[in-house]
Amino acid sequence: MVRQKIVVMPSASQEMNIPDDEERLKPHPHDHRPFRVLLVAGSQRRLNSCPGLDSKARALMHRMAARMPLGWQVDLEDLGNEHGRPKIQACNGCVSSSMALCVWPCNCYGPDSDHQPDLLWNLHLYERLARSDAWAFIGPINWYGPTTSFKLLFDRLVCMNGGNPRPDLIEKKNTLMAQALERSPQWRDLSRNHLEGRTAAFFCYSDLGAKDLGPDGRPKLLKHKEWFEPGDEPYRNEREAYQALVWQCRYSGIEVPDCLWQCATIGVDRLYSDDQADSLIQEGSALATFDAWVDRFCAHVEQKGLIGDVLDAERRARSTTQ
Repeated sequence: MVRQKIVVMPSASQEMNIPDDEERLKPHPHDHRPFRVLLVAGSQRRLNSCPGLDSKARALMHRMAARMPLGWQVDLEDLGNEHGRPKIQACNGCVSSSMALCVWPCNCYGPDSDHQPDLLWNLHLYERLARSDAWAFIGPINWYGPTTSFKLLFDRLVCMNGGNPRPDLIEKKNTLMAQALERSPQWRDLSRNHLEGRTAAFFCYSDLGAKDLGPDGRPKLLKHKEWFEPGDEPYRNEREAYQALVWQCRYSGIEVPDCLWQCATIGVDRLYSDDQADSLIQEGSALATFDAWVDRFCAHVEQKGLIGDVLDAERRARSTTQ
């Protein structure tokens, strides 16, 4: 029988010089810097590709950027699809085999791969998330849930919650070694919430079925309307369509205040053709709701202050996969 052996190493804090959580999150003397925020548009639509029309999420992202305080460093990203552009690769569920097999940052993929190109790595999103004090995610509700882009992103962010920062201890991806490491006392020093302390904000929007619904609240195309009960729809508050992303952040030590988790209705009772980014100017109530959400985001981030030691966090978020 082949025995797997865990090499006894110095504790993670000794080996990697990791401060404890309270110390790690304090602003350091070198943190006299501007606030850094990452704004992400999560619609699949893209102007330069099919369907050839830009998304409302992208328009709102730029509107938000224009409202940021002077002097803040504002990082923008659009996760929309584009022909020939890599997509965010799917999570392989390593954590279900062992928490220690789920490496921080994800080493199932790497940057600039010619056989498994991965947009998340190619955009350096792990590093950009790590260097930011706060994040804002803007996207539509698609079939009672977040967009595919956001779901893929957050599936791949499972490693920020307790992921293994030492892939060398498991020979990169040895499952039996990872399971043994997870059972060892050493694991208590290794596992942590790697992006703890940051703030995340979510703004989603819904058309409530647009022109597809009839006066009875049922889809017009249904032949057997008795099989559909509008009262059984899953959400009383449409923002709950993004609840999985919100709770993943909270579970990972990332603050999502209720006041920064917002939904607005856009395009209600319109044809989809008449509900485009250039139609937003007609959505006065939704835009007012959005602007108020942005202002609350800025006020909360400023009041909370800088996240400590982001330079070290950014360094630790770089790929170990070549």
